Amino acid sequence: MAVYVMFSTLTDEGRKTIKNNPGRIKEVNKEVEEMGGKILAQYAILGQYDFINIIETVGNTTITKIALELGSRGTLQTVTMAAIPIDDLIASWK
Repeated sequence: MAVYVMFSTLTDEGRKTIKNNPGRIKEVNKEVEEMGGKILAQYAILGQYDFINIIETVGNTTITKIALELGSRGTLQTVTMAAIPIDDLIASWK
């Protein structure tokens, strides 16, 4: 399984949705799982992004599908990066 860090920023529509229904965040998490992802950790953050999610999937195709589906709704924009466990990185040099 591969791990990804997904930063998300709410659009105006997304902010309205969360204000009116804060539980929507958990509903989206269930949808991510239905698309093949597993939320390992999730935080609301201050700064350039509104949320950071650590997501595990089978690979690039699945995380791309998740990012495109979420972004297509018009309520958020995402930036997603692959995360490599340090032990795996070190082992790759042996």
